[in-house]
This record gives sequence, structure tokens and C-alpha cells, in this order.
Amino acid sequence: MRKLNVAILGATGMVGQELLDILVERDFPIANLTLMSSARSAGSRVLVGGKEYAVQEASAEAFQGIDIAFFAAGGQVSKQWVDAAVAAGALVIDNTSAFRLRDDVPLIVPEVNGEEILNHKGIISNPNCSTIILVAVLKPILDRAGIKRVVVSTYQAVSGAGGRGMDELRRQTEDYVAGRELEASILPVAGAPKHYPIAFNVIPQIDEFDQDDYTKEEWKMVRETQKLFKDPDFKVSATTIRIPVMRCHSESINVETVSPLSPEECRELLQQAPGVEVVDDPAEQQYPMPLFCTGRDPVYVGRIRRDLTVENGLNLWVVGDQVRKGAALNAVQIAELANKLGAV
Repeated sequence: MRKLNVAILGATGMVGQELLDILVERDFPIANLTLMSSARSAGSRVLVGGKEYAVQEASAEAFQGIDIAFFAAGGQVSKQWVDAAVAAGALVIDNTSAFRLRDDVPLIVPEVNGEEILNHKGIISNPNCSTIILVAVLKPILDRAGIKRVVVSTYQAVSGAGGRGMDELRRQTEDYVAGRELEASILPVAGAPKHYPIAFNVIPQIDEFDQDDYTKEEWKMVRETQKLFKDPDFKVSATTIRIPVMRCHSESINVETVSPLSPEECRELLQQAPGVEVVDDPAEQQYPMPLFCTGRDPVYVGRIRRDLTVENGLNLWVVGDQVRKGAALNAVQIAELANKLGAV
């Protein structure tokens, strides 16, 4: 693969830092690296692969000569700078929801629909973290047996709300143990009129409520899955829940297939699926758990068993590090494939 001039917008944030780590880990072919941020973080210095880089304030001029620009600074920032980046000739890989459902922007999980990269017009969107984890497991099942419907409940880590969500869980846990009142200002939604403690609690709301009393996070999972599978009628019912875990999202997935697929066949199928690792031995109490999946690349699946209430039903338990595969790793894999296919 040819060496590329790479920029990261939002380099000092959680996903930006993870992007830098993964680019180094995977030895991504970088010719020059440009780190950008808001004016507030500009001037800070970041160590990348043993070399120190200065972070500069985002500007139109900063995108000149850039081949790939990773955007990880929030939807409004992406909308502000995407035109300048594309006009400068960069391929933007955006990690926000800003462009995911636009018809002219490919939504990509490389293991699912990597060929769509060739259709980009300067922007490629990274799906929602929970959607990536879901479709990585569904795609092999869909290809083998077809899918009638999916019911998914997510159990999402506080890191999905950023560093402030993680800080609030730490602080509330300390306050709970010390017998102090729990103060909340972040969850379920920072801008909402009410906030609830997450320590020793479960909050059945992620993002704002929307159509038919589903949250925006739930609708993201539905609509993005339909777009990824090129099927606007693909049936997904989602419930998204925040739990007091620092990192890694978990999902309970119920799948009704068109053709019969036994748990044994499903297990074997997923063992061969790219980016998926099966951890499933009930007799030995082996199954995926967030504590043991943190910092790892695969999407882990276990508890594969029949749904005894329908003819062709399966239940699965899935865990993935949403900061890695659910965000930064998927973005880097898109860039790697774009480079390999000559799409950048």
C-alpha cells in the first residue's frame, strides 16, 4: 500500500487517541501526520509512535495535501469542515452520525460491505458503534440462512458518552461507597432536563426520544442496519440501555432465520467469520464479558442457543469494544481497504 498523508480532526479526544494507537499498532503507511482540534486544545502535544506532534487548530488550509482525514470531533464539527476537506482532495472517514444516512455517502463495515468503498464521493461514514457490533455477527447468518427479524437489546458502557461519562461513573462509585449523595449531570443525555446516576444503576435511555418513543440510538441501529444490508424492510427492533461498565458494549440478540440454522452450525459459521471470535462453552462458564474484551479487536459471541418459542430462532450474546471495533478500528480498516482498492 502506498504511503498517505493522514489527518485526524479531534486528535485529543477518546476516539482520536484510539485512532492514533491503532494506526501505530497496524503500521498504517503514513507519509505525514497532521493532528487537528478545536482552538481550546490547539497547541497541545501528543506522542505518536515515539514521536511528538503538535496539535493545530482546524482550518481549511490544514487539509491541503491530505489524502485521508479521520473526523472524530462530533457531528457539528464534521459538518463545519467536511466541505473544506473534500475540496482539498481528502477522503473523509467520519465517525459521527452526520452523514450516515445520506444516499450519496457509503456506510461501511469492511467485513460486511467493503466493496461500497468504491462508490464514495469524498466521504465515508463509520456506523454507530452498536450497529457495527450487531452486523458483524448478523452478516454471516444472513448470508447462510436469511433473516426474518432481529430483536436486540444493548447494554452499553459509559465510555459511549465520552470521557465525562467515565469520570461521572468513577465519581459516583466513590460517593456511593462513602455514603454520599450521588450527583448526576451527564446521563442519559447531557442536554436533557433530567439526569440520573449510573453507578449501581441501569438507565433505559441512550440519546433523546424520537418517533414512536424509540430513542435516536435505537433508530440508528434500525436504519443503519437496513442501509448496510441494502434492505429498507429489514426488520430490527432495538432497545438501548446504559449500564455501569467503563468500556465495551454488550448485546443480547434474538434472530429468526428464514432457513433452519442449528446452534452448532451457527457456532461453526461464526468461527469462520472475519473479525468475530466465538467464546461459547457453557459447561466451563465461558462466554464474552466486557471486562475481558476491553482493548481487543474482535467482536466476541457466545451463549449461542435455540429460541424454543419459534421455529427458526437463535439467541446470541455479543460483546465488542466500542471504542476500537465500534469506532477507531473500523475507521482504520476502511482506510486500509480504500488504499488497497485504490479508492484514495
